[in-house]
Amino acid sequence: MIDRYTLPEMKAIWSQENKYRKWLEVEICACEALSEMGVVPVEALREIKEKANFTVARIDEIEEVTNHDVIAFLTCVAEYVGDASKYMHLGMTSSDMLDTALALQIKEAGELILKRLQELRNVLLEKAKEHRCTIMIGRTHGIHAEPTTFGLKMLLWVAETERNIKRMESAVTTVSAGKISGAVGTYANIDPAVEQHVCTRLGLKPARVSTQILQRDRHAEFLTTLAVIGSSLDKFATEIRNLQRTDILEAEEHFKKGQKGSSAMPHKRNPITVERISGQARLLRGNALVAMENVALWHERDISHSSVERVIIPDSTTTLDYMLYKFINIMENLLVYPENMKKNLEKTHGLIFSQRVLLTLVEKHGLTREKAYELVQRNAMRCWQTGEDFRQLLLDDAEAAAILSKEEIDEIFDYSYHLKHVDEVYRRFGL
Repeated sequence: MIDRYTLPEMKAIWSQENKYRKWLEVEICACEALSEMGVVPVEALREIKEKANFTVARIDEIEEVTNHDVIAFLTCVAEYVGDASKYMHLGMTSSDMLDTALALQIKEAGELILKRLQELRNVLLEKAKEHRCTIMIGRTHGIHAEPTTFGLKMLLWVAETERNIKRMESAVTTVSAGKISGAVGTYANIDPAVEQHVCTRLGLKPARVSTQILQRDRHAEFLTTLAVIGSSLDKFATEIRNLQRTDILEAEEHFKKGQKGSSAMPHKRNPITVERISGQARLLRGNALVAMENVALWHERDISHSSVERVIIPDSTTTLDYMLYKFINIMENLLVYPENMKKNLEKTHGLIFSQRVLLTLVEKHGLTREKAYELVQRNAMRCWQTGEDFRQLLLDDAEAAAILSKEEIDEIFDYSYHLKHVDEVYRRFGL
């Protein structure tokens, strides 16, 4: 991922330094297990632990010759360790180290994303509390429907974020697996106890069965989970983008002092950050598809997945980390305009009460639904076309006025009716 969209913590996780450090951890843990079994002399293990090191530059230099990154790494480490290095990588294949170390990096990245998700959940919950009774129009198909509250909109996002936290926890658990089982996963040249020791030391679970690699359905689950979370952020961002439209302007991402919206039009306050989040969600969905393509490999392994994963796993975790960081900031500083929400509620001149008129005619006065619908729609369509007040049209309609009293109509056109169960929804969240 380009530096523009990379934050320091995630960058460190996917650095070459951290990758090779994880490789070294796996190799040393394997030596520990072999030493306990009497294969690696205690003195050799001590030397390995004391001397084992590397430099990224030297590994790169050796790889120019070997054209094999693992061999380049082991050669570089051997230069530091000396003769005891002959006990490193015993009975192991490259993927024993690579896949186990990759699991450690993914676990680190996943835990950072979980931390961001929890922060987002808390910010959204505060917004939900703040705007519990901030009434606004609910829209379906982009058209005014009936009143809701901005707090309920935020509470909806809280619930979705909580589901995403559970998904992420599950995906991190799935991918936190290691394998030290040799060339085709049969443990022919290395005892299964080595795998158990390595995984226990590193906080991973040994795969119940493997080939030369960990199976890529694990990684596909992780990448698709990132894509689902990204799609949720896309959904939230799209809502803000719509609410920021000039003709709506009910909410707006913060426009800081000195910020410029357009090189040509000085008046512009564009929702650039939420638009960026919507765009980046497309990257996550694309990478998730590639991760699913990686599941089907030839026999006990091929490396068609390898080059792809070097891009999609760091890029997807880095992208989502950035998206979450930015969206948390957006929500912390979101500008909300309750007065504009009230103005927009009245734009349709009372049409948003049409369902309540319909239900009153059916439930209280016994009209058939078809007859009541015709009466209400007749006046509603006139309101649409002329801009006349819907309530007044009903009062002036002889048929409607013969059924509904003025007091009933006044009661129908009451916003509070639509909010009577809001508290019940909040109670489900302990609020």
